[in-house]
Amino acid sequence: MSIEVSETPAQFSAREERQKAGQPAHWLHSKPTEFHNPWPSFRSNQLPGFKDAVTMLPYMFSMLTNSSSVLPDKETVAKIPIQKPTWGAADSKLVAENAQKIKATWLGHACFLVELPSTTAGVRGPRILFDPVFSDRCSPNQWMGPKRYTPAPCALEDIPEIDAIVISHNHYDHMDTTSLTNLLARTPAPHVFAPLGNESYFEGLHIPASRAHCLDWWDARCVTSAAASPTTFDITFTPGQHFTGRGLRDRFKSLWGGWVVESSSSPQNADTPTPPARIYFGGDTGYRSVPSDTDDGPDTLPVCPAFKQIGAHFASGFDFAMIPIGAYQPRRAMSPVHCAPRDSVALFQDIRARRALGMHWGAWFLTTEHALEPPRLLKEECKKKGIEEGAFGVCGIGETVVFEVGGAAAAGKVE
Repeated sequence: MSIEVSETPAQFSAREERQKAGQPAHWLHSKPTEFHNPWPSFRSNQLPGFKDAVTMLPYMFSMLTNSSSVLPDKETVAKIPIQKPTWGAADSKLVAENAQKIKATWLGHACFLVELPSTTAGVRGPRILFDPVFSDRCSPNQWMGPKRYTPAPCALEDIPEIDAIVISHNHYDHMDTTSLTNLLARTPAPHVFAPLGNESYFEGLHIPASRAHCLDWWDARCVTSAAASPTTFDITFTPGQHFTGRGLRDRFKSLWGGWVVESSSSPQNADTPTPPARIYFGGDTGYRSVPSDTDDGPDTLPVCPAFKQIGAHFASGFDFAMIPIGAYQPRRAMSPVHCAPRDSVALFQDIRARRALGMHWGAWFLTTEHALEPPRLLKEECKKKGIEEGAFGVCGIGETVVFEVGGAAAAGKVE
């Protein structure tokens, strides 16, 4: 399989304009060596400090030692459906590769395998793997740190041929060295797309720069894969509100964000003409900074403007979005960088998504909310906003969900 990556025509034509604009607002220096969230919706002084560490000490101890004192019990875990992925092959309607459907398989936490619609019978569509973490612990090592309370639904070897691996940021629950080393050693070899600041990381894995693409916000690339139909798709790195760091000295030294993937429209002589598909992957993000742990703050709190910018830029909306809904308690410490379901629903509306699945829950015990609270609150918040049932929900780990391309945005009240 031959994969080629180039600048999109839009990025090429806008390069001079971006250079004239000078230092981007999210760069702290004239060169991209350190980053920040350039909006009032982010308050760095609310990130976890000593007081929060004391409050969360029992939970932190439990994560480090795998104690069962505050981890989800067996009855709770049993309520999270898990199955071995079929990648849609079990559905006779999807066996035809040109079914004009987006196929999304949730592999737990923030990991999805998405196959875009094919335009040729008998040939698969482009496949993109987001934030693959298959290790037992999301930690610098496998003897201490947060341990899975639900297993990965399959082995790395079970994942079918992929064209691209996409990384949202470098936290251990999103960027796993063991998983990436395995996947990037495959033949045929996928390319990997990650934020600025991760160049040396991939060099350390002996991945050539020609296969590891580290991008800035709004950078876009065209990917051509001879094994897929359509053969090309575009991928754009988009802003989000978060932070990075894998050790004590690298906080904010690499970038973070979400990703947009757009397939090419089918050629005139295609077996089944299809409109281009567009998907959004939110990675890990906050939406606003809530100043209290006891309430969710006033409606007048500043919200991250990046998501409405994304919605305006991709004005026809998204056929499918993957949006984080978990790891949000305690709110004062976590809200600047993690969406609660209320924020997730607002983000869904801001980007003009038609359908979405919630992620960033159900795998590791990272914060203090009950394991099943995120999907329950998501359902409640969607109902409050008048979003039609099923437009934004959750699925089982290992389940493949299909989405139509095109159509109207999900109805709902936007405030």
